[in-house]
Amino acid sequence: MDAYGHVNNVQFLRLLEDARVVALAARGSDEGGSVVDTGLLVGRAEIEYLAPLVYRPAPVAIDLWVTAISTASFDMGYEVLDEAGADGPGEGGAPPRVYARAETTLVLYDLAKHRPRRMTARERATLQDWQDGQVPWRMRRGRTS
Repeated sequence: MDAYGHVNNVQFLRLLEDARVVALAARGSDEGGSVVDTGLLVGRAEIEYLAPLVYRPAPVAIDLWVTAISTASFDMGYEVLDEAGADGPGEGGAPPRVYARAETTLVLYDLAKHRPRRMTARERATLQDWQDGQVPWRMRRGRTS
C-alpha cells in the first residue's frame, strides 16, 4: 500500500507474477514440469494503470493470455480487474472495473546452461491454445487511442 491507501505500483508486478506462475504451473512441458520449473525469465514488463486499486481484503481477478510467440520467448497480456464489476457484486450488471493492463515478454531459459533455450513443439502448442488479441492499450508513447 502506498501513502494514498492504494496498492503500490510495484505490487502489480507481483500480482501478475502470481497469476502467471499459477497458470503456467498448471500446464506441463516436454521435460515433465512446467516452463516455470524448467526456466522462465521476464525480459520486459509494461503496465498501464487505469484506476487506483484501493487496498482491501477482497481479491482481484487477473485475466491473462498469450499475445505473441517467438522461437525462445512469448508475450503475455494481462488485465487486473474486479470480477463482479465496478458497482460491486451483482449490482447493475456493470462490466468489470479494469485497474491495469500489462504485457510481459517471457524468455524460456535453460537453468543448467545459463542461456535462453528454444521452445519445444509441445510448449508452442500449449501457448497457441492461449493466444488471443493484443493488449488493448489506452495510451501508447506519442499517441492516444
